[in-house]
Amino acid sequence: MKQCAIVILNYNGAEMLKRFLPGVVEHSTFDLWVIDNASQDDSVVILEQEFPQISVIRLSQNFGYAGGYNQGLEQLKGDYQYYILLNSDVEVTSHWDQDLVQFLETNRQFAAAQPKILSAKDKRLFDYAGAGGGFLDHLFYPYCRGRIWNEVEEDQGQYDDDLEVDWTSGACFVIKSDLFHQFQGFDEHFFAHMEEIDLCVRMRQEGFRMGYTGKVTVYHLGGATLDRSSPRKLELNIRNNLAMIYKNESRSRFWWIFGQKAILEGLASLGYLLKGQRDSAHAVWKGYSGFFKMRNEFLQRSATKKAPFLGPSKYVFLDFFFRGKKKFSDL
Repeated sequence: MKQCAIVILNYNGAEMLKRFLPGVVEHSTFDLWVIDNASQDDSVVILEQEFPQISVIRLSQNFGYAGGYNQGLEQLKGDYQYYILLNSDVEVTSHWDQDLVQFLETNRQFAAAQPKILSAKDKRLFDYAGAGGGFLDHLFYPYCRGRIWNEVEEDQGQYDDDLEVDWTSGACFVIKSDLFHQFQGFDEHFFAHMEEIDLCVRMRQEGFRMGYTGKVTVYHLGGATLDRSSPRKLELNIRNNLAMIYKNESRSRFWWIFGQKAILEGLASLGYLLKGQRDSAHAVWKGYSGFFKMRNEFLQRSATKKAPFLGPSKYVFLDFFFRGKKKFSDL
């Protein structure tokens, strides 16, 4: 069994591959794989002609982030001790892959870990997706050190430490391969968005721990598939967040959380309407209706443990929007 595979999922990402793959090839030690989600552009041609050292797994259709990784990694099952899952729009740094794997080798209490993730658009700032380590509040809203909602901090070395987190970012993280398959990978009903958080929640409830190391840095462009302001992304985030709670909490606890989220997100939808953003307002309710249409497919699990959330905020929505706490250090 080899030590690690770096695996990139691609769908119509020819421009991202041309921009970011040369750096990944230059700075990486482990085997490189691209899972192609039946791209309609010239992604595969570019891979075959310009990056012959990269192995390609071609899927028959676009299965989304969750299904694409699940199906592709199934073909690598038993071949590698670790997987590093890397978005196609990430710029890496020297020894990044070796250092991530070494972090798990040294800190064996962790099943998965992410690096510090900064913005490729402005390298002084933290990135939206994962930043300096991800947490969940009591309503399952995700937030990060270095990023709460759309407010991001400048990197001044304040998160160069190592620590335990609630979830690791799908933009870049390393995971023990046997555990990925043991937990049946990502929930394919999610299609895209929040599937990595759901996997982390499921793993944590079975006693496994997630890590962050600020000693490894990557730069994430973000929005390569769906822009952060996309109504479709908002819809999927709301639907999948509800599904994650439904799967991992008791029915009584779910409905208690649901009621509070419905009020808060209903107010958010009204805010979108008042600002003339009708598509975003509609996306909120499409997220709710999408959840109810699919909720019987999101089967409730019986968790061995109920792992407490590790972050400082119990209600990050209230802290941010009503109490003016815009930075992690304020929480």
